[in-house]
Amino acid sequence: MNPITNINQLDFSKRYTYADYMSWQFPERVELLRGKLYTMSPAPNLRHQLVSGNIFGFLWIFLKDKPCRVFSAPFDVRLPVADKKGKKDTVVQPDITVVCNPDVLGKQGCTGVPDLVVEVLSPGNTTKEMRDKFDIYEEAGVKEYWLAHPSDNTVIVYSLNENEKYIGSRHFTIKDTVESSVVRGFDLRLKDIF
Repeated sequence: MNPITNINQLDFSKRYTYADYMSWQFPERVELLRGKLYTMSPAPNLRHQLVSGNIFGFLWIFLKDKPCRVFSAPFDVRLPVADKKGKKDTVVQPDITVVCNPDVLGKQGCTGVPDLVVEVLSPGNTTKEMRDKFDIYEEAGVKEYWLAHPSDNTVIVYSLNENEKYIGSRHFTIKDTVESSVVRGFDLRLKDIF
């Protein structure tokens, strides 16, 4: 079989596997959500990069001498969620990923459930981040999911409850400080990231 070297060789209506994903040899970044192919937005705009970089920087400094690790995109996170046929073929690249269990880290990224995921919204990715990935992160058991909205300087925090369902916070604004319930002791003044 000839290698896939151009994204246009793929059929976007088809379901793909992690093995397929690992064999592709094209420069575009993609994600698999329950085997369905999604292209990543073109290079994020400056505002997105500044907000993402600021959040990553504060997490990196806070976690520097702690057992949890923080990673920024592109970083593959293979989540244990299944499609309708039971195949577990979901690979995402969150903007920021915090992993406290070293057993789920490997040469290819994270194969398991991170503790905290942060997605920074950009024009064009809002539906995917707010609906599709929300459902996948919840099903996988990601304990905390932050959605940062650079356009209105807000953050929403979703935390898993005892029924394994996300409970959302209010919209935190630039005057607020957000505290993580998963990364104990970490808080972030939103005026420092926006």
